[in-house]
Amino acid sequence: MIDAQIAYRALTSRDSRFDGLFYVGVLSTGIYCRPVCPVKAPLAKNCRFFESVEAAEKAHFRPCLRCRPELAPGCAPLDSSRRVADELVRRIAEGALEEEESSLERLAAHFSLSLRQLRRIVQKELGVSPRELRQTRRLLLAKQLLTETALPITEIALASGFASLRRFNDVFNKRYRMPPGRLRKQAQNGTLALSETSVLQLHYRPPFDWPSLLAFLRARALKGVEWVTESSYVRTVRLGDCQGWIRVSAAENALSVEFTHSLTPVLPALLRRLRNLFDLDAHPMQIAEQLGQDALLRDSLQRNPGLRVPGAFDLFEMSVRAVLGQQITVKAATTLGGRFAEAFGEAYVTPFPELTHLAPTAATVAQASSGRIVSLGIIGTRARTLQSLAQACLQGKLADFAMQPEEALAMLTSLPGIGDWTAHYIAMRALRWPDAFPAGDVVVRKNLGGVTAKEAEYRSAAWRPWRSYAVMHIWKNLTPVK
Repeated sequence: MIDAQIAYRALTSRDSRFDGLFYVGVLSTGIYCRPVCPVKAPLAKNCRFFESVEAAEKAHFRPCLRCRPELAPGCAPLDSSRRVADELVRRIAEGALEEEESSLERLAAHFSLSLRQLRRIVQKELGVSPRELRQTRRLLLAKQLLTETALPITEIALASGFASLRRFNDVFNKRYRMPPGRLRKQAQNGTLALSETSVLQLHYRPPFDWPSLLAFLRARALKGVEWVTESSYVRTVRLGDCQGWIRVSAAENALSVEFTHSLTPVLPALLRRLRNLFDLDAHPMQIAEQLGQDALLRDSLQRNPGLRVPGAFDLFEMSVRAVLGQQITVKAATTLGGRFAEAFGEAYVTPFPELTHLAPTAATVAQASSGRIVSLGIIGTRARTLQSLAQACLQGKLADFAMQPEEALAMLTSLPGIGDWTAHYIAMRALRWPDAFPAGDVVVRKNLGGVTAKEAEYRSAAWRPWRSYAVMHIWKNLTPVK
């Protein structure tokens, strides 16, 4: 039951942390809104508060056309400025904005904005200009590399995105009032030696259920490309022209990432992909607070605090795994995935006998014949789906993490052989949508008491906007009601 006084205080505070936790119906207009709606706050006596959009609709309120409460927070037009800023941060983190002016113009055009509008949005949302944002991100990565690795300073400068050592030294001196070499001496005191690999820390907000995440990935590992032990995740990596391997293990409130120096030139993109794969940007306490309001999930939240939604290192790679998993067991899909990787992945030598190939690329699969794919034990219709996926990835149709969730789902389901379950599963993991919900999933429906997909969808409304996390708890800890 929502306390009206507390809810009204939250409404008038305009605090985005309350977004998705409740909705307000306005008696004088018959409209219901999200608590971040930009319209003037109504009088308290005209407000009715609801825990879900379904409850507001049942009370005969209409959805607001400005804040779009029927959409998950972060996905309505109201949130477009935040999406633009987040997309710029993502591209900078992946080192994708090398030529600043032309890159910004392309990003602005993508969102149908002028360059001036883009700069204004970024300044408003982040408090800095795009140039200042990029420079700060580069310096922070360089500072971490200086502190935690023994890489030569020249390599650190280039890996951080600076065009030259001279430029790096100049910017570093101005920002930190010391040369890079002095920071290294103070931080390491000569304790690190240069080897063929280096180690960096990726921090997260605790709690973090690392064993459960590893178990999930272990059951679905792409044989020859990934190797998951009881304590670590190891895989081969190809990013652009760079190839190598990584090993990720747990540290104190962080993940320890060992990487080969062959991957140093693409380090920003590598670290961003790992943050996506291990869901390191999640807010576990905020998610638990929302999901814990449902008694059905409360025990699971206590048994596995910090349960994450495993992401994807590569969108095409994970999408292939999702298609192979259609209507068969996880074990059978993993077997097919191993055959697929061996057939279409490039052979690669590593220190680990378990890692023998780089993951298949969309270009390789798109050029393969259906007959060759079918020869691996993959049925013909699924082979054609894999080729359609490859073509879509090559054309850039699935590479846009900033697209609206409904647009992403529509794009996926427009491909032959991809239905609602597969689309939501890909959105949940590869596109990092926290509110994806594969309502038709057999295990989800069974563990909710043998309900229909429509009933599961209705039941899931209480978990928005964190339904992806609810799915993980349902898969892991809920058992079928007898």
